[in-house]
Amino acid sequence: MTMVFNLKTNEGAYDLEASVRLIGQDVLVAIWGGEKPHIGAVSVAQPRPSLKNPEITSATASVICLPGHKEDELVKATSEILAAALNTLVVVTAGIHWDNINEEGIQKVIENSKTLVDLILERIASLHL
Repeated sequence: MTMVFNLKTNEGAYDLEASVRLIGQDVLVAIWGGEKPHIGAVSVAQPRPSLKNPEITSATASVICLPGHKEDELVKATSEILAAALNTLVVVTAGIHWDNINEEGIQKVIENSKTLVDLILERIASLHL
């Protein structure tokens, strides 16, 4: 089964968009935003038992960040959260760019990325797969 859906934060500033593709049990997510969307980093996460409590599902991720890009933390966190919550393999790409973004703007992007993850989880849960 393959299914595709798009989501977008609606915070009014530094909003992010995502295209989510369900490929069998696995999940592929592309995240972009700003004036120059692109692919800046890629992460692959795999669920595993938590090292602290094996009864809890956690995840481990590998990340490739292209030179000059800073999306590595965003793709790592997003892929690990989704992989642990959904108990499946997850690939996340992201490319976000606003010219001359300040620290407050960066914090808003981080908040919006968390909102986007929540939206993704809500949408997948609503599918009753």
